[in-house]
Amino acid sequence: MAVSTLPGFDLNPAPSKVALQTNYITNFNFLNQYLPDTYEKEFERYGNRTVSGFLRMVGAEMPSNSDLIKWAEQGRLHTKYTSCNADTAPGGANAHTFTVTLPAGVSTAALRVGQTVMISANAGASTLSNKAVVTTGSSTPTGAGGTFTFSVKYYEATQNFPQNTTCTVFVYGSEFAKGTDTMVGSLEAQDNFFENKPIILKDTYSVNGSDMAQIGWVEVTTENGATGYLWYLKSEHETRLRFDDYLETAMIEAVPAVAGSGALAELSPAANSATGGGAGSTDAGSDGIFYVVNTRGNVFQGIPTTLAEFDTIIQRLDKQGSIEENVIFVNRDFSFAIDDMLAAQNSYGAGGTSYGLFDNDEEMALNLGFRGFRRGYDFYKSDWKYLNDPTMRGGLHSGKVDGLLVPAGSTTVYDQIMGKNAKRPFLHVRYRASETEDRRYKTWITGSAGGAVNSSIDKMQVNFLSERAVCTLGANNFFLFRD
Repeated sequence: MAVSTLPGFDLNPAPSKVALQTNYITNFNFLNQYLPDTYEKEFERYGNRTVSGFLRMVGAEMPSNSDLIKWAEQGRLHTKYTSCNADTAPGGANAHTFTVTLPAGVSTAALRVGQTVMISANAGASTLSNKAVVTTGSSTPTGAGGTFTFSVKYYEATQNFPQNTTCTVFVYGSEFAKGTDTMVGSLEAQDNFFENKPIILKDTYSVNGSDMAQIGWVEVTTENGATGYLWYLKSEHETRLRFDDYLETAMIEAVPAVAGSGALAELSPAANSATGGGAGSTDAGSDGIFYVVNTRGNVFQGIPTTLAEFDTIIQRLDKQGSIEENVIFVNRDFSFAIDDMLAAQNSYGAGGTSYGLFDNDEEMALNLGFRGFRRGYDFYKSDWKYLNDPTMRGGLHSGKVDGLLVPAGSTTVYDQIMGKNAKRPFLHVRYRASETEDRRYKTWITGSAGGAVNSSIDKMQVNFLSERAVCTLGANNFFLFRD
């Protein structure tokens, strides 16, 4: 009988917590006077493997001491109704009655007697427009919102709207006759209220005490500078780096669990009250950046490759907050598309070969890229590694995201903890914290090895925990570029 030749001992990479025999060169033959050269230090074949850093660039972190985070965002200042129906014209051709369908929960329209309005037909000839003063108004509320009917008298001698024409009406001022009373009724400030909830993220790494005392011949290293010959140090540091990445990518990708979902039944505090979760809230999941922008922000299908397509984006931004400076975080395809689009504007280079540095000479490197451009607004381009990394968003066929436009600067919101208005970045993270417990980034060691003396088990276990949520303020100023 003979020992089987399989399995052999090859140099196979292994995601093990210790250096195994398959990680070693096995041809050390001391009867051979020719010994091989060995490279003790690991070669970093993938460079910096972490993908975090996006939120550190555009946002901030601040504490929160509640299971629910709420904030208010300003509504529109002016009044405009885009679906008004032109009814009959009582009192002659110089007057008209219109009906507005009210949204659910709204009992009346923000139109008052004495206000002056412009009325424009939504279809047909461009001459179908008039200006008028509101003379009467009354509501017919129902459970679904009801209707609001108002009458106007035109400044023009005749009106241009056939019966049942769908029109847009907006208020541009008011006018009253001499000696009349003040305007009847007042308008309340309109706010939009949003909320989000934090999620708990955890990770752990464990190694037994015996393996901690074993040294290898491979000098390991990680992105955060940890080096040495103890393999468990590498695994522990990689667990920490991976957890750091998840702290960011969870804020980007998180979605709320919908009613009837399995995740809601598994993760809601009410479902886990027996294990100390506590009853009450039945929520699970959180509103990540992509979810929020896709739901109440702006979405561009694909990648804009021409100025005309960028103009449609700019026109949409005009209708939102008109933030002057914006940063577009892009994948490689989007980055090249912007470079090629801007290069096409250079009429002095054949095929665009002179763009980037327009004073190129034979001794100067040709710069074929752009950092940003201005067209109505300032747009700065930044490569986003997360969208390119093949182990994360990079290379996806379905659900691909090509970029995210983030407004720069900050916005004013009402902070419930401070009890006053405060400046906040458009993107920021809220983590759970109080005077006795800070859950921004918790790490602790259990076991009886590696310095820990709080357990009888012969191992070291490193635990990681964080509880956080991302707040996407003014999502109407964001753009998501996706397929």
